[in-house]
Amino acid sequence: MAPKVAFLFLVRAQLPLRPLWERFFAGHRKELYSIYVHSDPPYAAPMPTDSVFYGRMIPSQKTSWGDANMVEAERRLLANALLDLSNERFALLSESCIPIFDFPTVHAHLTDSNDSFVDCFRNAGALARYRPALFAPHNITAAQWRKGSQSRSSSRWTAPSPWRSPHPRTHGTGDVTDELFAKMRSAAANCTSLPSTGWRPRSPHPRTHGTGDVTDELFAKMRSAAANCTYNGAANNMCFVFARKFSPDALAPLLDLAPKVMGFR
Repeated sequence: MAPKVAFLFLVRAQLPLRPLWERFFAGHRKELYSIYVHSDPPYAAPMPTDSVFYGRMIPSQKTSWGDANMVEAERRLLANALLDLSNERFALLSESCIPIFDFPTVHAHLTDSNDSFVDCFRNAGALARYRPALFAPHNITAAQWRKGSQSRSSSRWTAPSPWRSPHPRTHGTGDVTDELFAKMRSAAANCTSLPSTGWRPRSPHPRTHGTGDVTDELFAKMRSAAANCTYNGAANNMCFVFARKFSPDALAPLLDLAPKVMGFR
């Protein structure tokens, strides 16, 4: 039996890009994927009964940007997904993420990998946020510490590790709990993010893509955004299978491009 991928959506109030994701999943066997949604505030819009997202909301609790409750929400998503023993791969996404390849390509990229995918990097700006006291009582050194986005993918056997918070507290001073973590030397993970991210010049925040940004050229750039990525220990030209951040008004042009660029029906 083919491996099953659990798509974990951590969202704020709604899924504005839901129609695009429905086209991504359309026509593919339910045995290949499962969906879990944690929404705060609770998803209020009526969900069509024929949607792949129907009935996929998990019991959710309050979350706040930059607070440790974001980590707890991620852990709730993972805990629900682990209850299904057929889930072998887990991908954490937000409401602003989109797929940039078709379902078979994304599924194969995740399930054929020998590693987990964790966005992590170390540079002067990231290291400046290293605070040993934040991780007490755990002894996490500067050499072990990395920063990265919350989006990640793990196999069933390593799933609990990338979602483990060193210490559940609010970091403050601009440090975001779910984006700060230690990549211990023993962890089996690629420092390669699942989503392609466009960064604004001289800003710690990613760029949000709106309706005017959605072009063939943007997708070509996102698909080849990193030149030095590896896959199963070898050089690979596919570095990302998802992208962020897309605003709700980007939905219409995304649906127009989907058949041509992403191969959706």
